[in-house]
Amino acid sequence: MSVVSQVILQADDELRYPTSGELKGIKEFFQTGVQRTRIVETLSSNEKKIVEQASKNLWKKRPDFIAPGGNAYGNRERALCLRDYGWYLRLVTYGVLAGDKDPIEKIGLIGAREMYNALDVPVPGMAEAMRCLKDASLALLSTEDGAEAAPYFDYLIQGMS
Repeated sequence: MSVVSQVILQADDELRYPTSGELKGIKEFFQTGVQRTRIVETLSSNEKKIVEQASKNLWKKRPDFIAPGGNAYGNRERALCLRDYGWYLRLVTYGVLAGDKDPIEKIGLIGAREMYNALDVPVPGMAEAMRCLKDASLALLSTEDGAEAAPYFDYLIQGMS
């Protein structure tokens, strides 16, 4: 949920007008809107490149994942991993666009650990994959934009750890 939605819902729940502090938060949200939109546009338009680079880096670090018996061994399993990487990248863009980590939590992290555990996918391996996704993504962003996007990746990584 965006900062604007949060402020409105909270003020309405309490039958009051937004406070000056809340309005300041909304103002800051709008001031960073161009940057957040630019980050999301860069990440979404480069999804394939990011996912390919992240997976290449992960396979170098963890060749056991694609070796016989690994969770990404075989074309089908590898394709499923790449699909998940794209899905998590999309979740990060939702968070960046909203200016809030809540979409990452509600859409992506709730139940993800249980799902991966049920599928015998090593959750620490997913955290490592998300680190590779972060590195590949930040390589395409300016330093300033990378600093804005990094906490969303970190939140995802922490949730997978």
